[in-house]
Amino acid sequence: MLVEREEQLGRLRRVQEAALAGRGRTALIEGPSASGRTELLNTFADRAEEAGFRLLHAICSRPERTHAHGVVTQLLRYAGPAGHGTTAHSADDLWAALLDHSAEGPVLIAVDDVQHADEPSLRMLLHLAHRLRSAPMAMVFTDNTDVAPVNLQLRAELVRQAGPDRLKVGPLGEAGVTAFLSPRLGPETARRLTPYFRATTGGIPLLLSSLADDWEASDGDESVGPSYCLAVLSCLHRGDEAALALARALAVLGPDAADDTVAALADVPVEPGVRVLTAAGLLLSDGGFREPGVRQAVLDDLAPRTLAALHRRAAGLLYDGGAPAGQVARHLLAAGRADEPWAVQVLLEAADHELLADRPDAAAVCLELAQRSSGDLTERAEILARLAHTEFLSDPAPAARSLPQLVTADRAGRLRFAESVLLIRQLLWHGRNAEAAEALERLRTAATARGAVSGEQSDLEQWLGWAHPQLARPARTPVPGPRRPGGGSVVTLRSEPWLERAAALAGELARDRQVAVERAEHVLWDLRLSRSAYWSEEAALLALLTLAHGDRTDSAAEWCERLALDAAERATPTWQAVFQAVRATVAVRQGDLAAAFERGRLALELLPAKSWGVAIGLPLSGLIVATTRMGRYDEALRHLSQAVPSAMYESWYGLPFLQARGIHHLATHHHRAALGDFLSCGELQRQWGVQGFGPLPWRAGAAEACIQLGNMDRAKQLVHEQLSRPGASGGRARGIALRLYAATCAPGRGLQLLNEALELLESAGDRFEQARVLGDMSRLYNAVGEQRRARMLFRQSLHVAKACGAQPLAQELLAGSADGEADRVPPPETRGAAGGLTGSETRVASLAVMGYTNREIAAKLYVTPSTVEQHLTRVYRKLRIQRRQDLPSFLWPNASKAG
Repeated sequence: MLVEREEQLGRLRRVQEAALAGRGRTALIEGPSASGRTELLNTFADRAEEAGFRLLHAICSRPERTHAHGVVTQLLRYAGPAGHGTTAHSADDLWAALLDHSAEGPVLIAVDDVQHADEPSLRMLLHLAHRLRSAPMAMVFTDNTDVAPVNLQLRAELVRQAGPDRLKVGPLGEAGVTAFLSPRLGPETARRLTPYFRATTGGIPLLLSSLADDWEASDGDESVGPSYCLAVLSCLHRGDEAALALARALAVLGPDAADDTVAALADVPVEPGVRVLTAAGLLLSDGGFREPGVRQAVLDDLAPRTLAALHRRAAGLLYDGGAPAGQVARHLLAAGRADEPWAVQVLLEAADHELLADRPDAAAVCLELAQRSSGDLTERAEILARLAHTEFLSDPAPAARSLPQLVTADRAGRLRFAESVLLIRQLLWHGRNAEAAEALERLRTAATARGAVSGEQSDLEQWLGWAHPQLARPARTPVPGPRRPGGGSVVTLRSEPWLERAAALAGELARDRQVAVERAEHVLWDLRLSRSAYWSEEAALLALLTLAHGDRTDSAAEWCERLALDAAERATPTWQAVFQAVRATVAVRQGDLAAAFERGRLALELLPAKSWGVAIGLPLSGLIVATTRMGRYDEALRHLSQAVPSAMYESWYGLPFLQARGIHHLATHHHRAALGDFLSCGELQRQWGVQGFGPLPWRAGAAEACIQLGNMDRAKQLVHEQLSRPGASGGRARGIALRLYAATCAPGRGLQLLNEALELLESAGDRFEQARVLGDMSRLYNAVGEQRRARMLFRQSLHVAKACGAQPLAQELLAGSADGEADRVPPPETRGAAGGLTGSETRVASLAVMGYTNREIAAKLYVTPSTVEQHLTRVYRKLRIQRRQDLPSFLWPNASKAG
C-alpha cells in the first residue's frame, strides 16, 4: 500500500530519533521511480543534517558493480581527516572509520540505488547493520525492487534488516501533484495544470519538477522541453540495463512495432521492461512514450554509430517479418546504408509507394539511397533517371545536378528507352539542346539498326514537333506488330501511354484544330485516373493550351483550377506552377487582366525563375501582356528584362514571349520593334515547318504594327493571309483579324466587319478585344453621323475596358470622345433594380444599350415596334430613369444573348 509522503518522512524521522538515542536503525526506500526514491531520501537527509547528523552519501551506478568496495570508498571520502584513509578491506575497518566519524556527532549513511552496489560493499554494509543498534548511526538505502539484484540472498537480508522501516514510494496522485506544484506555481495555477502535469509525468516528482522548469521557461506553453527530456534520460540511465535497452528499441522502432520485434532488437523480454518503465512514469500503459519529444531525446542520447547499427538491425528484423517496404525503408534511411542484398529493391518499392501517396520528396530520398547503394551500373543509371524525374516534380533546378551523370550513362548504353526519353525532356527543359540532340541521335540510330521505328519513337518525334520543332524529324509510321495465327495483329502496349496521347494531340493540332480541341477534353478527363505516369503532366499542358487557343477558355480555366489544386495536393510545385502559368494565359485571352497578373505572379512564386528553364516564356508572356494592358509599363519592362535561356527561342515557349514583347512594343509606341517581334515569330514557324499558336496570331500583330506605321497595303496583305489560312473561318483569331481589316476599309464596310468581329469575340469570351471592337464601332458610327449609336457603343466599350482593368485603353477611349457622361457610374439602386427585369425586358434593354432603334430591335427579336416600346417603358420605370441614354452600361453583356 502506498503511503503518503509526509507519513513516510515521519517514519524516517523516527529512525533519526532512534539514532540520536544511540539505537541505530536501518531503513529501506523501495519503488520503481528512481526520482521518487531519491527525492524522499534527499528530503530526509536535509532534515537530518539540520538536526546535526553527519551525512555519508553514496550513489551507486551500473558500472560500479565491477569495482570492488566502490560504495564503501565513496562513503569514506566523507569521513575526512578523522577517518582511516579512503579504503577499507573489511567490516572492521569500515566500522572503525564510522565510529571515529560519529565521535563528532550522529551519522547518517545514505546509499542511493543500492541495486547497483558492488557485492563486497553491500556485504560489509549489511554486516555492519547488526552493530548499529548500539551506535548513534542510521542507515537508509533506496532500492528498485523491479530490477534484478546482484545477489538475491543479500536483497533478502536487506529487506530483513529494514523490517518495519521499509517504505514503498509510488507516483503522486492528483492531490499530491497539486501539493507538489503549489509552492512553485501558486495554488490556483497548480490546480489548473494538475491534469496536464500528471498525465505527462505519471506523478513522478523529478519529472514534475523538470516539467515545471520547462513550463516557466516557455511562459506557460504546455509542451515538454529540454529539462523534462534530460530528466527522463536520467531516470533511464539510473534504471535497469534491460529497461534502458527496451526504451531504446521502442524509440528506434516506434509505437506500432510488434512485441517480438522490440524484444529481438533489445535482446530482452518486453513485458518486464515495459512494466518497469510504466511504473517509473516513462511510458504510457500501451507501451508508448508519454511525449514525442522523449522518443527523440532517447534517440539523440545514442552515439551516431550505435543508432545507425540499431536502425540496420531493425530494418533486417522488419524485412524478415514481412513488414511493408515503407517501414523497412525508414530504418534503412535512418541508418544511411543499404548494404543488404534485398535493400535496394525495398527502397525502390518504398519510393513507388511514396509517389502514389503524393510525397515526391520522400520518394526522392529513397531513390537517392538506392542509387548510392546499388552495385549494378545499369540499375544505378535507371534509378538516377527516376530520381531526377522525382526531383523535377518539386524543383527542376536541383534535378539538373543529375544530368551530367545521366548523359554519361546514356552514352554508355545503360539507359532504357523510357529513361532516355526522360533525359531528353529534362535536357530540353534546361536548354541543353546539344546534349539532347546527341541523345536523340542515339535513339534514331538504334531504331535504324533495328530496321523499325517503334511506336514510342514516333510519339517522341510527334511531341518534339510541337514543343521543340527544330529538333524534330518527320515521324514515320511504326512497323506493324507480328500477326496472330488467326490473322489479327498482336496489340503492342506502349510503355508511355501519356506520351502517346501528347503526341496524338500534337499531331491533331497540325491537321485539324477542332478535332484537337475535342481530343484535349478527353485527355483531361482521363488524366485524373493516372497520377504516377511520367508524361501525364506534359499531356495535360498541351491539352490545356489546345483548349485555350481553341477558344474554349472557360473550359481551360476550369481545368487549370482543377489541375493546379491536384498538383498542390500531390506536392508537385513544378506542375502547380505550370498550370498557374497556363491559367494566366487563359485569363489574358478572357480579358481578365487582374487574374492574369495574379496567376502569373503566383507561378513565379511557386517556381523560381532559375528553375523554369526554357518554359520561362510561359509565365513571363502572361505577365508582360497583363501588365502592359493594365498600363504598368515599368513592371512589364522588368519582366521583359528577365534573363531567359537562348534555347527558349528554339522551342514553342519562345513564341508567346516574342508575341508578348511585340504587344508591349505596340503599347509603348515602338512600332518598328513590335513589327520585328511579330515577323520573327512568323519566321521561326516557317523555319520549323509548323504553324504554332501563341497568345496572338503573329500576322494580326504585324498588321497592327503596319497600320500604326501607316503601311496600309502591307497590313491588308497580312490580314488577308490570316483570314485565308485553314481553320480561320471562326474564333478569336478571325475576330482580331477582322477588326484590323476594318481599319483599312471604308466606314460602311468597316462596320460590317466589326459586327462580325464582335460576335466572334463574344463567342470566344475575350472582353479586352471586345472593348477594342466596340471602340472602333463607336468611332465609325460617329464618322457616318450616327452619334446616338456611337455614344451608346462608346459607353459599352469604356465599361468593358474598365471591367478588364485596361486603363490605357479606357484613357484612349476617353481621349477620343466628347461624351461628358461616359464616366458616370450608375447608382446602386439602379443595379439592384436591374435584377427585377424580365427576360424579355432584359433582351430589349440590352439591344437598346447597343444603340439599336426600336424597329431594329423588333426585327431582331421578331416582335412589333410597339411591343419594344412597351418593354422599354417598363424598363425605364423599374430602373427609375427617364430616357434611353440613361440605360446603364452593365446591361451590355446581355446583348449577345439578345441578338
